[in-house]
Amino acid sequence: MLIGILLLLCVVFILAEIIIRKLGASLGGTDEVSGYVMAIVTSWGMGFALLELSHVRIDFLRGRVNALGRSLFDLLSMTVLSVTITVIAFRSWPVVERSIINGSRANTPLETPLQLVQIPWFAGWVWFAVVAWVTLLAAVLLVLRGEFSRSEAAIGTFVEDEEIHI
Repeated sequence: MLIGILLLLCVVFILAEIIIRKLGASLGGTDEVSGYVMAIVTSWGMGFALLELSHVRIDFLRGRVNALGRSLFDLLSMTVLSVTITVIAFRSWPVVERSIINGSRANTPLETPLQLVQIPWFAGWVWFAVVAWVTLLAAVLLVLRGEFSRSEAAIGTFVEDEEIHI
């Protein structure tokens, strides 16, 4: 919900900028602030998208195997995702740390203290990694117990229709 509110506030800010520009003035920094908002909501929104099975996956092989095979493909996919997001989270920290130590500010008229933006951005990546690993662990336990349908519901692909109509 907070992500939606941030995006809505960003839209209002941009609309206000458009209206004020028509009157011959400017708020300034609209592009900078909207970029910050997009970075933050993206990092936080990815964990939510994972739980909603909204991440895109190419699964042409997955659909051709039995329940155990699908579960194994899902576990492989979640493992790769979890490792990748963990690397991103770990590699994001030095950026934040350098900004904190140096007291870095954006090279823009707003001179935004970068740590104000980078800390929530970094926290979103860490949250995504935690969600990915916990989800993967839960799915592994389900597969080990033979509960393939529950595992698929947790980490499988979301299919609206089994058949694609052209």
